[in-house]
Amino acid sequence: MTDILLKENERIDDLDVNGFRIIQNPFCFCFGMDAVLLSNFTRVNPKAVGLDIGTGTGIIPLLMTAKSKGVNWTGLEVQSNMVDMASRSVQLNAAEDRIKIVEGDIKKVREIFSPGQFNIVTSNPPYMKESGGLSSPSDTIRISRQEVLATLEDVVSGASYLLKTGGTFSMVHRPSRLPEIMEMLLKYRLEPKRMQLVQPQRDKEPNMVLIECVKEAGKELRLLPTLVVYNKDGSYTDELLAYYNS
Repeated sequence: MTDILLKENERIDDLDVNGFRIIQNPFCFCFGMDAVLLSNFTRVNPKAVGLDIGTGTGIIPLLMTAKSKGVNWTGLEVQSNMVDMASRSVQLNAAEDRIKIVEGDIKKVREIFSPGQFNIVTSNPPYMKESGGLSSPSDTIRISRQEVLATLEDVVSGASYLLKTGGTFSMVHRPSRLPEIMEMLLKYRLEPKRMQLVQPQRDKEPNMVLIECVKEAGKELRLLPTLVVYNKDGSYTDELLAYYNS
């Protein structure tokens, strides 16, 4: 793979999928389990063309490409430093012919892309409203965690605009915001089709929700078995390991 110059505080991490690696900076933002779960939850036709909203370090396009899911992926990211890092990760994996990183604001998506340009859209958006939670001292981390530059409605409306009729939108978010999520999805003609709750341990309440929608489809929602991440001893559950290997 191509040798890539690292910048201050950056490191290269192995994704443990087909030799793919990613450049990360812990002082900016590093991907978590939610991104990995979303990449496993997302179903893609081999001929699909996909876009990831708020791609950050490019983790979703990288994982999806490493798993040979989809022919072409675009990562849309508003922060210049993250665009630079993600672009170098694409080069690191010699994936320039399969992944494109675009700098742009989801609120201005109509100036960047044509409507209905993609078969699938994914997003691991900020979970908290701007006024909620503790602010991070790092602007990049705060932007990634709080709705500073893009709201839930910005993400959902952008996804609807980008998708062809019958295309899918997959997202990971917090269960506490499910009422608002459902309201926004239906407002923008994205019909929920599959949903899975994720809980850290069997006796803990869910802290993540994975949801897949189809644009302009009929009403029918399939609720998948809850995914439990950790056993009492801190090891991964059999369900989680099977999910990763599926």
